[in-house]
Amino acid sequence: MDRKAAMRFILMMGLVSLFGDISYEGARAMTGPYLAFLGASAVTVGFVSGLGEFLGYGLRLVSGVAADKTRAYWPLTFLGYGLILAIPCLAFTGSWQIAALFIILERAGKAVRSPARDALLSYATKQVGRGWGFAVHEAMDQIGAVAGPLIFAAVLFWKNNFRLGFGILFIPTLLTILSLIFAKSYGRAPEDFETPRDPQPQPAQEAKLAPAYWHYAAFSCLCVAGLVNFQIISYHWKVHALLLDAWIPLVYALTMAVDGVAALAVGKAYDRWGFKTLGLVPIVTLLVPFFVFLPSSAASTVVVAVLWGIVMGMHETIMRAAIADLTHIQKRGFGYGFFNTIYGGAWFLGSFTVGALYGLNIRFVLLFVVVLELAAFAVFWKFLRRAPR
Repeated sequence: MDRKAAMRFILMMGLVSLFGDISYEGARAMTGPYLAFLGASAVTVGFVSGLGEFLGYGLRLVSGVAADKTRAYWPLTFLGYGLILAIPCLAFTGSWQIAALFIILERAGKAVRSPARDALLSYATKQVGRGWGFAVHEAMDQIGAVAGPLIFAAVLFWKNNFRLGFGILFIPTLLTILSLIFAKSYGRAPEDFETPRDPQPQPAQEAKLAPAYWHYAAFSCLCVAGLVNFQIISYHWKVHALLLDAWIPLVYALTMAVDGVAALAVGKAYDRWGFKTLGLVPIVTLLVPFFVFLPSSAASTVVVAVLWGIVMGMHETIMRAAIADLTHIQKRGFGYGFFNTIYGGAWFLGSFTVGALYGLNIRFVLLFVVVLELAAFAVFWKFLRRAPR
């Protein structure tokens, strides 16, 4: 009974994420080209996208601690999803500075909601398997992430109008809020799905995170710092006229579809082989820029979409599940919050550096990625020796 009830809750929260992703992933498919359209440079796109991801992850320390201290999981989740309203506001911008503000505001909303939402999900995933539970949620998430870019592409093919594309995303934003209200009306408190293994932990136990947690955090930061984000990739395609504007969200939709399928596969693999599955992350990340900066062809574009989708599927599924397995239930919100802070900082520094190096020479981008991902793989082996069995 608990297993069925837990899965129902995961599916309801998956519906919330599905509509949310239609809105913000539909927009993210085109924020790089849109900023270029408004006059932004490559380093500006790298800075804005990196800063947005940093705030989107960095502020999770504050919201994670707030979630642990107040247990206000639902209010924080509602507030965070409400900030997706910044996306349709992009339809009314006339400068890249204002557009950047809305992009960053939406990412801040993700920071507010994610630790509280992930803590709620982590309780339910205890009943169905950490990897599988987060994978099911991620797969539903990615249905929306595919639909959003397809909707935007249809608008561009129809009217070739960025602003109309952003404006129409108000509809899924409204559906996000309505589906969240529906999920909240579910009678059972998610915390009931998981009870602490140690009901009365000592203060010292509560205050500390295991050594394996820190090795895992270092590994994750190196991995994400070396990831060339899609905003830079799509910027490269636009400024070099490698793809028509309307085709970019179609490629992003393919990326999100791969993300959803990969999430299910790696989620199952994680439940079977545990932390060893994480070793795939730096390997696949390392391949991405080499295909991005090859002479453009239909084949190389598809390979980029597949590789980037696999990487994000792993980041959004097993890298989230691992935190739940490395932290005590009483510190779950803090564990997610602190991890996402340093993860976001690494993403910001990596994105800004890639944007700056891109303006100098593409070879510098390739060297940067190689060095970071090899370092990540070295840290991964140290993590495995300390990780709980």
